[in-house]
Amino acid sequence: MNCYYHPDKSAIGLCKYCQRGLCVDCATHAGDSLACQNLHEEQVRSMELLMQKNIVQSKRVGSDYVRNTIFYGSVGLLFTAFGISQFKYLGLWAVVHFAIGLALLWAAVANYLESRKYK
Repeated sequence: MNCYYHPDKSAIGLCKYCQRGLCVDCATHAGDSLACQNLHEEQVRSMELLMQKNIVQSKRVGSDYVRNTIFYGSVGLLFTAFGISQFKYLGLWAVVHFAIGLALLWAAVANYLESRKYK
């Protein structure tokens, strides 16, 4: 691959913004990436910053799902246990509590499975 701006020179990499081949004279470092010198440096730095923010946010989202898993699981177990233990006293209301407990346990499992995507 040759440099976009100097076709007679070999490219050392691609500009992260425009994806054009750059030679040693045309390339400049913008964060961890290459950019067209005096043309796309600011855009590439902005892209790098945005990528770092996305990585941090992704880790936060994963921990939120874990927190939800614990909450839904705990409350779901309480509702399920209450429904089972009170069936002979409450009848249909105990079945409603049991169903709510199962729904919360299902939500806990769903949140756990979703949290695994962010590891």
